[in-house]
Amino acid sequence: MDIMTKERLIKLAEEEIPIHKYFGLKVEIVEKDFIKVRVPFRKDLVGDIRTNHWHGGIIATILDSVGSAIGIANFNSPEDKLSTIDLRVDYLRFANGNDLVFEGKLVRMGNRIMVTKMKAFQDNLLVAEGKGVYNFIRS
Repeated sequence: MDIMTKERLIKLAEEEIPIHKYFGLKVEIVEKDFIKVRVPFRKDLVGDIRTNHWHGGIIATILDSVGSAIGIANFNSPEDKLSTIDLRVDYLRFANGNDLVFEGKLVRMGNRIMVTKMKAFQDNLLVAEGKGVYNFIRS
């Protein structure tokens, strides 16, 4: 992937997708088959105010976004389309009030179906992992 494509994908992910902008998502690495992003902790992302843990739905949303980003990195045209078919998330431990790092890897790119695996880390500990299946339509 050339540098201009990477810069365009980073701008799209960080500034143009409203939910990513709201979360403060920052891309650390982007390739056609791998992405790594960081999302800073904020009080309004807490699911349990007693313990200051991240809301699980926020984690799932970001895992889905990371899986989708791999699809976008594989677009051949601005007319290509992508939608989530299935998302599975396993929560492995609480995510406390620190930043989260998310990684996504391409598992399979078929003619119409894309499969990704995603992970969420906090302080280098795995807190959640997921698998995304996406409808991938080339124009």
